[in-house]
Amino acid sequence: MCLCLGPIKSGKTFLMKRLQGDVIDDAVNTVPTNGINHFTIKDSTGKFDTIVRDIGGSMAPIWKHYFDRVGKIIYVVDASNLCQISAAGVLLYSLLVEPRLRAIKIALTLNKMDLSYRQMRNEALLILQYSRLQKEATQTLTIFETSGMTGEGVEKLRNWLFDPATLKSATANK
Repeated sequence: MCLCLGPIKSGKTFLMKRLQGDVIDDAVNTVPTNGINHFTIKDSTGKFDTIVRDIGGSMAPIWKHYFDRVGKIIYVVDASNLCQISAAGVLLYSLLVEPRLRAIKIALTLNKMDLSYRQMRNEALLILQYSRLQKEATQTLTIFETSGMTGEGVEKLRNWLFDPATLKSATANK
């Protein structure tokens, strides 16, 4: 199972709608999630799908109740909001020390890249202390730059979600 986590207003739901294939235009908007959304995400061929649970940022204190049988986490950070990045780092560190998540894969998703300037990626990684994370985390971390609005990076995130090991596991369970 895959969870989509991140601070309030990081763009998790909007990004999941884009990943799910919903039509995105200027009229589409979302409200902060106070609960859980389930999204069915298909691979690029349409042959395989998976459910991603998008859990609201306001529910961070109880995220731990959803960690059983999790293999991947899409962790979304609003890269256009420097103030939020440090808060996102605190939440990310709480995930990294969770014993049930020691061997999972995490997509560290720098979202809203259409609203930020190019150097923002480096600043976000500095604030998150990414170099230190790489050395100390037991999890596999992969960075993605995305935009729910423009679709930037969404296919790369989809390919990560359906990597060969995941597809092999899915076909073995059928």
